[in-house]
Amino acid sequence: MRAKISYLVTAAVLVFYFVLAGGRGVMLIEAGTPLTVTFGVAVLILPVIGIWFLWKNTQFVRRANQLAAELDAEGGLPADDLKRTPSGRVDRESADEVFARRKAETEDAPDDWRSWFRLAVAYHDARDTPRARKAMQRAIALHDGKPVEEA
Repeated sequence: MRAKISYLVTAAVLVFYFVLAGGRGVMLIEAGTPLTVTFGVAVLILPVIGIWFLWKNTQFVRRANQLAAELDAEGGLPADDLKRTPSGRVDRESADEVFARRKAETEDAPDDWRSWFRLAVAYHDARDTPRARKAMQRAIALHDGKPVEEA
C-alpha cells in the first residue's frame, strides 16, 4: 500500500509540474516574438513527453498488478521465502538461487506468461530492474496474446 501511495504522490507532483511548465510555455508563446515562441514550444514539449512517459508507466504497473492478481487467484504467485539481511534487503545468494530456478522454468516453458512473471520477480529480487521490466513486458504480451519479439 505504501508503494501505491508513493506512486500516486509522485504522479500528482509530476502532473502539477507539467501544468506549471505548460503554463510558462503558453505565456512564452503568447509573447509573440520569434525567440519566445521558439522557447515556448520547447518548454511545451517537455510536459508532453513527461505525460506520455507517466501514462505508459502507469499502464505498465496496472497491467503487472492485474497479472499478479490473476496469478495469485490461481495460487501460482511466487512465495517470498528469500533470506534477508539484517537491514531487510534480499540476500544476494538467496536471490541468485531462486533466479536460477525461475530461469530454468522459463526456458522449459518460454510461451507461458506465468513463468515470465515469476522470472521478472526473480530479476527484481536480484536487483536487476531493467531485465525485470523486460521480463514483465514479455509476460504481459504473452498474456494478451500479442506477438513477442525475440531478444
